[in-house]
Order: sequence, then structure tokens, then C-alpha cells
Amino acid sequence: MTRPHDMGGRFGDGAIEPEAEDIKFHADWHPRALALTLAAGALGQWNIDTSRHAREALAPRDYAGFSYYEKWLAALADLLVAKDMVTPAELTGQAAPALSPLTDKKLPKERVAAMLAKGGPADRQSGIQALYAEGDAVITRPIAESVLVNGGHTRLPSYAAGARGRILRRHGSHVLPDSNAHGLGEAAEPLYAVAFPASELWAHPEHPKDEVVLDLWQSYLDAAP
Repeated sequence: MTRPHDMGGRFGDGAIEPEAEDIKFHADWHPRALALTLAAGALGQWNIDTSRHAREALAPRDYAGFSYYEKWLAALADLLVAKDMVTPAELTGQAAPALSPLTDKKLPKERVAAMLAKGGPADRQSGIQALYAEGDAVITRPIAESVLVNGGHTRLPSYAAGARGRILRRHGSHVLPDSNAHGLGEAAEPLYAVAFPASELWAHPEHPKDEVVLDLWQSYLDAAP
């Protein structure tokens, strides 16, 4: 399946142009887009993995052409309709908006700072035994796509599929995005920081001895022969 968002290591997308760290927004509507997305997410109808998948599921032409916050708004519109929170007619202005039954769950402005400070921890208790320890050699599964849902969400990038690395650190057990994004449960499992030599990931690395560290779930990995 084509994954337009899976851009790591892809050629032809132009040079990366670093910006000053104090630049937060490029347009006046950008913070409004962020606020709207957070406010809608606080209604509890989806989780962060669902929202990430909604952005990934945008049409390839839209994904390539939209700016960062345009992707956020387009995905949010899709989620609001998919969850029956807004009708297509309301969204397009063809019908007057009806009062939502979720009104009582709205996030008041005085609670925003505390909610953002709390964050959304994804570490969980899990009955799945950790199979790998620091220093173990592992290899990622050869196909990066989700094995749970056809065209579904996953955090394994294509450039790292079938690559050999070593366990740098164990993070405990965390929610599995591949499952959580699609309403299949949190399915927590061990999560690892895995270090890969640049020479393992790229055909012609500029600095072969450099390493790339990825956080990967246990179901993405096998013991390296």
C-alpha cells in the first residue's frame, strides 16, 4: 500500500531547511487549528493513534499538497464526520449546527494548561514477557505495513523494515499504536529503543558509522541470527 506520510529516507522531497527555534506558528490560524484539534480530542471520542492514522489516511494528493496544519484540520473534519459528531451538511455550512450531546464534556479554557501539563502517558502494565535485553541483536520484520489492519496505522517506518540493529534500552510496556488506532484495544507490549547503523538503513550513507535510534514495539522485532 502507498504510504505518502512514510517519508523517511525518501528522495525527491527537497532539502530540509531548519528554522529558528522560537518560531512556533507561521500564520494566525495555526494556533486556532491546534486549539480546535485539542478541544475536539478532549471529548474522548478517539485517541492519539486514531488521530495520527486519520492524517495518514488523507488522499495522497492532499497529503502532499497540504501544509502541516491543513493536514490536521482535514483529518479532524474526517474524524468528526466518521464519529457522527458533525454531519457533512453542518461541516459545509449547508445546515445549521445542532447542539451536540457531548457539550457537557467540553474542555473549558481554565483547564487547558493542566491538561497539557498532564500529557497522555502510554506506559501500561502488560502480561507479555520482554524477550530482549540491552545489547541483544534484533531484526525488524521485513514488511513495514500493519499486520493487524490492512492499510492500518503502525510506527515501523519503511526505511527500517528488515534492518538489523541492537537493543539500546528497554522502555517497559506501552500501548501498541497498531491496535489502539483502530479500536482493537491498547494491547500493551514491551517497547525498546533500537540502534541501527546508518549503513544498515541507507544504500549510500554519508556517515556509515552514525546510528539512528528508533522506539519499536516487540511485535516489530525478531532475534537476529
